[in-house]
Amino acid sequence: MLVSAKRAGEQGGRTFTEEARRAQIVRAAIDTVAEHGYPHTSFSKIAQQAGLSSTGMISYYFAGKAELFDEVVATVLRAAEEFVGPRLQREQTYRAKLRVYIESNLAFMAEYPGHTLALAEIVLGTRDRDNVPVGAVNQATASLDVLVDCLDKGLAAGEFADLEPRVMAVAIRGAIDNTLRHHMLTPDVDLEAYGRQLADIFDRATRATA
Repeated sequence: MLVSAKRAGEQGGRTFTEEARRAQIVRAAIDTVAEHGYPHTSFSKIAQQAGLSSTGMISYYFAGKAELFDEVVATVLRAAEEFVGPRLQREQTYRAKLRVYIESNLAFMAEYPGHTLALAEIVLGTRDRDNVPVGAVNQATASLDVLVDCLDKGLAAGEFADLEPRVMAVAIRGAIDNTLRHHMLTPDVDLEAYGRQLADIFDRATRATA
C-alpha cells in the first residue's frame, strides 16, 4: 500500500529517493518562478520543468502550493546562508561584517540569479492572494535577523551611528533586492561594482561620528 510522503515522514523520516524527488520538484519550482513569475506559476508548469509525467507527483510530496513554496523559500535562504555566513564569520568588526553582508549578497545574486529572483517573486506575489504561503513570508522576514543583529551589536560596540537597526536593515535589504530587479532588466549590470558602491553608501550612512 502506497503512503504519502508526509505520512512516510511521520513514520521515521523520508527515504533518500523521497528527498531526492522533493529536491527535484523544488529546483523546478525555483526555475519556473524565475522564468514565469509567481502569479503565473502552476503545478503543470513545474511538472513540465521537472520532467514529471503529471502534477500528481507534486501533490504526492506537497500538500499544496503554499507548502511547496514554503520549501522553495527555505531552500533559497539556506543556500544564501551557506554562501554569506562563512564570509561574515571571518570578519572581526561589525562594520566589516556589514560591508561583507552587502557585497556577498550581490555575489550570491550573480551566482544564483534564479534563486534570488524566485524569492523576490514569491514574497511580492503573495500579497492580497488567498493561497498565501505564510511560512514563506515569515521566513523572508526572519532573514533580516542576521543583519539586524549585526547592526544592533555594532551599535552597542560604538561602531555605528545612533540608528534603529531594523529600519536600517530594511533599507539595506531594499537596496539589495531592487538591485536584483535592475539586474534582471539590465543583465550587463556589474554586480560586483554595485556591491562595492552599496557597501560604501551604507558604510557612510551608519558610520559613528568622531
